[in-house]
Amino acid sequence: MVKAADRAKNPARSSVWLEQRPPRNGGGPAGLDRERIVTTSIRMLDEDGLAGLSMRKLATELGVTAMSLYWYVDTKDDIIEFALDSVYGEIDIAAVDAAGSWQERIRVLALDYRRMLVRHPWTSPCAGQYLNIGPHAIAVGTKIQEAVKDTGLPMNRQPSAMSAVFQFVYGYGTLESQFGRRAAEAGMSQDDFYVEAIKAFRDDPQFVEAVEPMAEILDERASHGSVSAIWDRDFEYALDVLVAGIEVMVAREAETS
Repeated sequence: MVKAADRAKNPARSSVWLEQRPPRNGGGPAGLDRERIVTTSIRMLDEDGLAGLSMRKLATELGVTAMSLYWYVDTKDDIIEFALDSVYGEIDIAAVDAAGSWQERIRVLALDYRRMLVRHPWTSPCAGQYLNIGPHAIAVGTKIQEAVKDTGLPMNRQPSAMSAVFQFVYGYGTLESQFGRRAAEAGMSQDDFYVEAIKAFRDDPQFVEAVEPMAEILDERASHGSVSAIWDRDFEYALDVLVAGIEVMVAREAETS
């Protein structure tokens, strides 16, 4: 069993995917396996976030003892890593391959990544905390690299292009997911929450001067009548801007080579 203290000694090399662990076949609790543990964990994470997941709560949800879980996982971090890789499997690799051009492949990857972040708000805080080298995550990363390579950018520019697109998607999806969670916690739809929040801001006398320069854009956004429509419209256009920017930089690199 790998203890948390052992992992803390070398966090840069700590991952469930790197540990050499002998297989544990048979002998575990009846009806329990890693797939069921991960599926239940994802549901709990979606409902209560990272803070709401513990070995004890998970065991209770599964109807087993906490010690039973250790037949399949060694730590809570193991569970999170398995869950994180599992949700990366929701990104449709076949749809990426069918998209054809690098522009369309980037759009499919970006949209699916955004959807994943919104469906699973707990994934955003995991960024940078885990090596994220499970099979689904590697498959997605490979498709991202292939699409950016096919832009024609030189190798030393490809990481920057990946960052421009997918760090944008990460930030956008994170804001969208957290806004949705905040509205849900308030017992309101996103539309009602947005209207009430903006109204409170605009109606407060102390913000009259601050609101004036942005009144036009606030009115424009309010005219759509749907927060989801705003999220979709702004994401699609921003992504088009980034793709067009890559096309411009490809042309610029060609001129200087």
